[in-house]
Amino acid sequence: MTDYRIAPSILSADFARLGEEVSAVIAAGADWIHFDVMDNHYVPNLTFGSMVCQALKPYATVPMDVHLMVEPVDAMIEAFARAGADIITFHPEATRHIDRSLSLIKDAGCRAGLVLNPATPVYVLEHVLDKLDVVLLMSVNPGFGGQSFIEQTLVKISQVRSLLDMYYGESGQRILLEVDGGIKADNIAAVAAAGADTFVAGSAIFGHADYAAQIAAMRAALAGVVHP
Repeated sequence: MTDYRIAPSILSADFARLGEEVSAVIAAGADWIHFDVMDNHYVPNLTFGSMVCQALKPYATVPMDVHLMVEPVDAMIEAFARAGADIITFHPEATRHIDRSLSLIKDAGCRAGLVLNPATPVYVLEHVLDKLDVVLLMSVNPGFGGQSFIEQTLVKISQVRSLLDMYYGESGQRILLEVDGGIKADNIAAVAAAGADTFVAGSAIFGHADYAAQIAAMRAALAGVVHP
């Protein structure tokens, strides 16, 4: 049975109560905390810096999954690694040297990943698979929470799943496949059936009073997934 992870995005949390929100969503069953970093340069929005990550680290009793939507990215990799990130992902367009940026993450002792926007081709993964712990597929255009899932992403998930499975067969290295954008209880099963194993959900969890009920509904949907 596939081991699924649900990673609530604090982009949709109450910013005035972030520590409490992180504790509450972990108590409700979160597996990771997804931490969206936007710089108003790579994406048209501005969110959290490394000091916020460091301040939240004591509340995060599960892995802190830092998604860097910043350009240039290398200095931010180092800052967030020092701030307590467990997983750091970035966009290939945000660096001139993908391999070097991935190496910075690994050398800092964090798990490393690449993020593909809806129109970023899958082939950018092929020559750096040995440095990847996770691939994050955006199912919305990055920059804002609360967007609708782009259905074409299901095809891309299947393509990446095939690539990662082939690499696992060759190397024995398991790479997680995470999807971010518009995930909710009524589409999470289709996303999982396409091949994803890790799910970022923001407004679908934080937009409701009962976080545990929303996470439980997602897990119930995942329990019925049949893989081809």
